[in-house]
Amino acid sequence: MTVRRDRCRVSIGVPVYNGERYLGAALDSLLTQTFGDFELIICDNASTDATGEIARSYAAKDRRVRYVRNETNLGLARNYGRALECSSGEYFGWHPADDLSGAESLARCVAVLDRQPAVVLAYPKTKLIDQDGRITSEYDDGLHLQAARPSERFQQLLERLGYVNALYGLMRADVMRRTRLLGSYPGSDIVFLAELSLYGTFWEVPEFLFYRRFHPAASSSMDRVRLRAFWDPNGLRRIYLHEWRHLLELVRAVARAPVGATEKMRASGFLARRAIWNRDKLARELSAAVRELATTTLG
Repeated sequence: MTVRRDRCRVSIGVPVYNGERYLGAALDSLLTQTFGDFELIICDNASTDATGEIARSYAAKDRRVRYVRNETNLGLARNYGRALECSSGEYFGWHPADDLSGAESLARCVAVLDRQPAVVLAYPKTKLIDQDGRITSEYDDGLHLQAARPSERFQQLLERLGYVNALYGLMRADVMRRTRLLGSYPGSDIVFLAELSLYGTFWEVPEFLFYRRFHPAASSSMDRVRLRAFWDPNGLRRIYLHEWRHLLELVRAVARAPVGATEKMRASGFLARRAIWNRDKLARELSAAVRELATTTLG
């Protein structure tokens, strides 16, 4: 049974599956934030290692920490959604169980959202670290999206996005709930950020306060089959058209966005041009799916 704390300014969701190696360090980096009015929700996706023991120990010693365990593995996307469902804060952010945040991260992001009502996402700059926590490089996310036109922000995000570090910034919870959040397919984090850019501007805090860890067990190191299972454990038997799914979901995001007809036409026009640029990739993917379907049917 989970007990909801009194409403706070900020909710941080830490979705985790078998994250015993780095979970403690991630939680320590969050609990030493200079901004203290937050709740920390650990969403355990039916881990089989010591994740639960570690999470319970933190919940026992700090009233800001709440531990929620799923009875079965829901997949990455649904577990991320579960973290938001359990939250009460005005602002919400996800935090990976293997990454770190600088002590000023929350304070700097909250300050931006408090003074800039048009901003829906504030995120700090990123440094990449290795499995032992050593800094390997700085990373330029380049997503300080301040254009007045939603269609322009939408296009800029899709053209600039590399690593999806901005997903771990701080967002307005009410706006997040108006989107489809993450879907149960690889790369839906890109679609989510693209949709969010249609609702408001993005603000990059100029300090390096997010540390993304690359290690052998990280999702960024998984092959395509493992990655699909990570996002959706029940979806492996389906034929998955990555490029087509992304295109369809982006079209849907534009259609439901709270923007005028002209802006929807601009964003849709960009997606049409993007589809033309990627036509060879789309055709190859469709051909491969037809061959796979034929093989499965004949088998």
